[in-house]
Amino acid sequence: MRWIWIDKFVEFESRKRAVAIKNVTMAEDHLHDHFPGCPIHPPTLMIEGMAQTAGILVGEALKYEKNVLLAKIVKAQFHAHVEPGDQIRFEAWILGEVQPEGASIEGRITKDGQLVAEIGILFAHLDRERALAEVGQENFVFSGEILRVLPRQAPE
Repeated sequence: MRWIWIDKFVEFESRKRAVAIKNVTMAEDHLHDHFPGCPIHPPTLMIEGMAQTAGILVGEALKYEKNVLLAKIVKAQFHAHVEPGDQIRFEAWILGEVQPEGASIEGRITKDGQLVAEIGILFAHLDRERALAEVGQENFVFSGEILRVLPRQAPE
């Protein structure tokens, strides 16, 4: 995966919910083109940030033994714009139980307590061999790079 759209996790409840944040700054190249003179963080990148937050939550529930693949955006409803200087908060929770074939999540994005978006995502699980053969490792969230944003676990 080339781009990471979350900065860090601030809450993580295994098999239940996760909260991550993203600081939106003018240092990001995409804001110079979307839209010139009126920079707005694109909704598609907010969906990707939610998918990364939720994908880590789902993957951790499976002990990272399967690859997690975004199968469907069930809902993406936006209520506000995000601009440079905003900090957005991605909150994702697993609906029901994580199943062997996939998982469903609901999420919301907020800034300063204001609702920005409501997102629903369906994930599918693929075993490692099939994932590598059919999709390629570069298309998955779980490279070692993204795991750096997870909260540090206390030694047992």
